[in-house]
Amino acid sequence: MSFSRPTFSICCATGGAWRARRDGWLPASVGGDPSPAKCDGVAVPCTFAQIGEINADLSRLLATQALNTTKFTVHSDSAPTVYITGNPGQTDAVTRKFERDVATLTVVNPITGNTDKLMAALAGVTEMKLLHMVTADPARTPTFTLFGNEDYFIFASGSTASCKSGTECVTEPNGFAWNHGDFQSDITQTWLGLVGPGVRRQGITSDVFSDHSDIRPTLMALVGIEDDYDHDGRALFEVLDGNAGSRTVRAHRETLLRLARAYKQINAPLGSLGKQTLLTSTTALASDDTTYNMLDARPAGILSNRDALAAKMIEMIEDATFDRQALDEQQAKGLIDQANALLADASAP
Repeated sequence: MSFSRPTFSICCATGGAWRARRDGWLPASVGGDPSPAKCDGVAVPCTFAQIGEINADLSRLLATQALNTTKFTVHSDSAPTVYITGNPGQTDAVTRKFERDVATLTVVNPITGNTDKLMAALAGVTEMKLLHMVTADPARTPTFTLFGNEDYFIFASGSTASCKSGTECVTEPNGFAWNHGDFQSDITQTWLGLVGPGVRRQGITSDVFSDHSDIRPTLMALVGIEDDYDHDGRALFEVLDGNAGSRTVRAHRETLLRLARAYKQINAPLGSLGKQTLLTSTTALASDDTTYNMLDARPAGILSNRDALAAKMIEMIEDATFDRQALDEQQAKGLIDQANALLADASAP
């Protein structure tokens, strides 16, 4: 027996020496100029004499600028997870001082000569849970996550030697220009190509918000099979043509689209809820203890409500996707209203 099936391609775009756009290249703060000058990477290939990212030594920067020599390790990245030695609690004085000190660090860009702020955002344990960054293993839970300036790769040498010059702790080694793991669009915006039976022909679009967790349920919906795997993502109903998908999907397309989009906005790390609470977390971790205690309590309450609501939404989406049961329109609209209320609560001053 043979059958046709859709084929899928995925590729990631991350921050690099130059940032591509359709009509040419946008200069970033790392790497060298492209050659020839008017290359677009498509019709005219580009080459780069200097390829690099800016490396920043968090250990020595903290020791130099904040006189903080607390022992710690990181998972090196543009957004490194930080593990303070001894695993102090979130409200421990060592943790709180460390977070405030990280928030103040600056670096001199070796390419532009400008002084950049190293920190772009901070996530404590509560926010990391909301962003799905905490596993069931407490030994793997970081003290906090530092989301850095997207042009910098942050590591920790463990040295507490002072940075006597701007080039000692901030360097641009040649040959590596791929930062990842951060939250900026230069790094997180990727493309997904879909073609095959059941896929609408709509060309290039940037109107569908999705992430990698949506790919598997979309594949399963297109080929018309399911298994006992519980998806975190949702099928991309937007790409299905009029004959594709289950009977429930075809009968309740518009409501399912609204439900799926609301689900992503409250549950996806880059959804509206994740981005708003990350702002709150950043302010909390960089502030005094009184402000921290007040602000950190908000994401904690939102987290429990979000988890319960998201569980109901994805169960309804999965049931509809795989035709397990008919969609209750009123119940679906009620869940959408609850998601919108949660978003409003998160964004309230």
